[in-house]
Amino acid sequence: MEELVEKFRFKLSLTSTDFVRSLGSDINWNARLIGVKGARGVGKTTMLLQHIKLSLADELDKTLYVTLDSIWFSNHTLVDLADDFVKKGGEYLFLDEVHKYSNWSQELKNIYDDYPMLKVVFTGSSLLEILNASTDLSRRATIYTMQGLSFREYLSIETGQHFDKLTLDSILKNHSKESTLINAKVKPLQYFDAYLKQGYYPFYKEELDLYVLRLEDVINMMLEFELPLLRGLDLAYVHKIKQLLLIISESVPFIPNVSKLSTKIGIARSTLLLYFHYLDEIGLTINLFKESGGISKLQKPLKVYLENSNLMYALTSRAANTGNIRETFFANQLGYTHKIMYSDKGDFLINEKYVFEIGGKDKSMKQIEGIENAFIAADDIEYGFQNKIPLWLFGFLY
Repeated sequence: MEELVEKFRFKLSLTSTDFVRSLGSDINWNARLIGVKGARGVGKTTMLLQHIKLSLADELDKTLYVTLDSIWFSNHTLVDLADDFVKKGGEYLFLDEVHKYSNWSQELKNIYDDYPMLKVVFTGSSLLEILNASTDLSRRATIYTMQGLSFREYLSIETGQHFDKLTLDSILKNHSKESTLINAKVKPLQYFDAYLKQGYYPFYKEELDLYVLRLEDVINMMLEFELPLLRGLDLAYVHKIKQLLLIISESVPFIPNVSKLSTKIGIARSTLLLYFHYLDEIGLTINLFKESGGISKLQKPLKVYLENSNLMYALTSRAANTGNIRETFFANQLGYTHKIMYSDKGDFLINEKYVFEIGGKDKSMKQIEGIENAFIAADDIEYGFQNKIPLWLFGFLY
């Protein structure tokens, strides 16, 4: 176990706490078993190490962070680690990327039941199955989901200023006041285009010139490792999924014609629908339906967006469609904490109550005229008026 401790201390020494994601303050770190799910690259590992550095600095001898793809686990079990760690006085165990360990769910259950003095935090893929018939960690673990940087968080990193999160209700009712307060501190539109292109994944701060290449690696790891491992995807079909993602990225936005697509890509209709489901699960797309729940894996989505606008620039060499970028940003920022659905009128239905039309600064209410609780989210404006709200302001929801 000494080699694991050495690697942990080295990683901790390299971890900066200059900026900490807001999810870190939302987590109840006192819970005995905590899970953090999220797409690759959104910052789960950094958040764990930052929490250790900021909150457990005086208890490092009782703390251990390990990643479960470590070669150490080729001849040791997770239960072995927990048992040895507890016997040496360990109290805080952080397990990164548990989906890379085949028996993680059963062994976490055993650790929870057998070592009540041990607090465990684990991270895993968006595809992680917490609810399982045999182990059912959902009754034991408190689960959080992590998304990429919000526009609010990106602004904080770039300007060094703090901005409070806003509720959807405060934006709808007080957007003029909120946008005035923010514009007094910073000019959001000065940063908005850069965020849409390369500001969603925290690693943009490391080597901006390599950002697109790193993002391509993230996409490839999701498709070539996580989907085959966790959903049994045949690697031979990965290139077909990449074709599908390219089509979505170049659309305005993408409204699936399943029959034409299945012929074009060369896969069966049912397989194509399953791929749509997997892409949404893993955090590469956002699929919209009319229904509010109980969506079948083989149900056709009515609209499909990439999960965030940065993906559009990584997947296609063509100029990204402006309308698609705007709608993708809105879907991404709203979908994290609110129910987002397809709407016959307008672009989105939020919380089964609010209708939104997305557009540029000259967008009128014509398409949603006469609809109750209807709003325009308009790009390229600093301040809104009545039911016309700056698009960027919806990036302050988390």
